[in-house]
Amino acid sequence: MSDVLITLEIEKLVAGGLGLARDESGVVLVRGALPGERVTARLRAGKGVRQGDVVEVLRRSPDRVDGPELPTADLAFASYAAQLAYKRAFVEEALTRIAKVRHTVGATVPSPSEWHYRNTAQYLVTPQGLAYRERRGHGAQAFTQDPLVMEQIRAVAERLDPEHLDPATEVAFRASQLTGEVVAAIIGAGEPKQFLRASDHLMDSGVVGVSLAQPAGRRFSAGVRLIAGESEIREQFGRVQVSVSATGFAQVNPAAAGLAYLRAAELAGTGEHAVDLYGGAGAIARHLSGQFRRVTVLDSAAEALARGRQDVALSGEKNVTYRSGDAARFSELGTDVIVVDPPRAGLEAEAREQIHASTADRLVYVSCDPATWARDVGEFARRGWKLGEVTPHDFYPQTSHVEIVSVLNR
Repeated sequence: MSDVLITLEIEKLVAGGLGLARDESGVVLVRGALPGERVTARLRAGKGVRQGDVVEVLRRSPDRVDGPELPTADLAFASYAAQLAYKRAFVEEALTRIAKVRHTVGATVPSPSEWHYRNTAQYLVTPQGLAYRERRGHGAQAFTQDPLVMEQIRAVAERLDPEHLDPATEVAFRASQLTGEVVAAIIGAGEPKQFLRASDHLMDSGVVGVSLAQPAGRRFSAGVRLIAGESEIREQFGRVQVSVSATGFAQVNPAAAGLAYLRAAELAGTGEHAVDLYGGAGAIARHLSGQFRRVTVLDSAAEALARGRQDVALSGEKNVTYRSGDAARFSELGTDVIVVDPPRAGLEAEAREQIHASTADRLVYVSCDPATWARDVGEFARRGWKLGEVTPHDFYPQTSHVEIVSVLNR
């Protein structure tokens, strides 16, 4: 089947940036196609819904543009205005199909920058230079420039010689728009002394700190050790400055994330006590500190909690406290508002139960996945919560990813 060519009419774009078409055998999902286009696609072998890739565009959408072909940019061939409209449609479709809720979805809030917005990147180290990991499989795609990353990362990457990074297999970067600094992490098996040449080369190329992470199935789960310089740099998200590292989680588009955090704080309102579940280093929670007498951040990531405590010690926010714990066992009493920004898998069933059983009468739900967000919203709606504002935010221009800022009340 991998050699089968088929001509299709694309009906719409669905989550993942795939064009949906139908023929006598059913649904086909096509990467690289836009709604309204007629395309020739090559089908791939596999189970489930048939999928393929565009070979030729026979009738071109007016929304199509000539963008770079990158495994990290699956919508770069659509105009930015079209991307924003598609992302709104993804949220509307999930809300209707999964949550079974009919509700107005606001226009997608655009990213302040359409290109060069990413403050983090992780690349394979190959003899030919830095490379992307292919979308499917583990192949490498070498590149000369990455148009999604901030200029600070691009400048460092251009100075690197892959031979001097040996024996590293990958390298990760985190840049700061606020300070202009970059920190790096080498991924490779071995002791720090084996990576001193690579570390020196990175420092000479412009980074201010280098850490070493052992290869692991889950990103940076095997431990991280500082080799040289600084492990963290400062970045601005909305009204607050936070510490970020090459290996810890932080949103990749600080300017866009800041807009979402400011809106989440407005939706939270005011009160005595707000709780931020999955709160990480507290970038959202700290936006609430002027609106609530106390704010509690709950997360299970020790690294993020440590950075958060360090940040509030510097900023002087006395009413923000950090607790290590699992959202599924959240049992805080006297809560007015709960804010959640969970992983892509959404809220665990136990976490949904704890939120519903809490004293909170408002839930601000920030999500990076329309499907799991809609699943959770649907359950809360069936239990009497009323969905309020729903606004998509674009943290990832040129890709099919979309963030959602929403609020539920009871």
